[in-house]
Amino acid sequence: MPRSPGLRGGGRMSWAYWAALPAVGGAAGFLGGIIGTGGCSVMLPALHFWLGFDAPTAIGTTLFAVIFTAISGAWGHLRRGNLDPRAALWLGGSGIAGVALGSWLFLLLLPRAKLLNLVLGLAFLWPAVRMVWEGIAGQRRTAREGTTIPGPGWGLSAFGFSVGVITGIAGLGGGYALVPGLIYLFGAPVYVTMGTSLATMVPLAAVGGGIKLAQGYVDLTAGLLLALGTIGGAQLGARAIKRFRPATLKLIFG
Repeated sequence: MPRSPGLRGGGRMSWAYWAALPAVGGAAGFLGGIIGTGGCSVMLPALHFWLGFDAPTAIGTTLFAVIFTAISGAWGHLRRGNLDPRAALWLGGSGIAGVALGSWLFLLLLPRAKLLNLVLGLAFLWPAVRMVWEGIAGQRRTAREGTTIPGPGWGLSAFGFSVGVITGIAGLGGGYALVPGLIYLFGAPVYVTMGTSLATMVPLAAVGGGIKLAQGYVDLTAGLLLALGTIGGAQLGARAIKRFRPATLKLIFG
């Protein structure tokens, strides 16, 4: 069963614990709405290192909360024209199969969690470094504009499946791979990338979070409290995105 220890130190659940979860969700949702992620980089470490959740439960609860971040953020971006429905359908459709496979692999890889984290960290170090470099350099070349993501359906589908597998294993929403992949592999416009990434994460997180819930790795109360914050935060992030230049968004992402 999931362990809900409250704030570290004695395992007591206090008012600070109940207030911390929506606050963490709000910060995660705002960041996710801006850079096209589910906010996992905020929620997962907060649950594990600050609130004291064991790693498997922190992963499952985070992925469950990402469902709400993705729905709220995707809707906000759709209303503002920052979303390519065609690309999202290709990515999300194949991603569902990938999440199912990744969730099964998650159980097999639990004993090697530290090695898995190292491999994933190294795999995504390059896009993060490149994002930071381009952000600092100010992206001197003109950023690609438009409202669609180029690329054949089969290419988007293959990429979505790969992201889905990693999502099922790592318990992250997929934005950490979708955003740099769409920008650098498919040449997607930055603003449209962020909205499309969130839309793609809706089915990925729904399937992955549902499987983690069935596996017993979701603290439902904590997940819903996180969701309270992510819903509002993601809307604010989607509204604020155009205040940032593409180079700045890359720097924030990295």
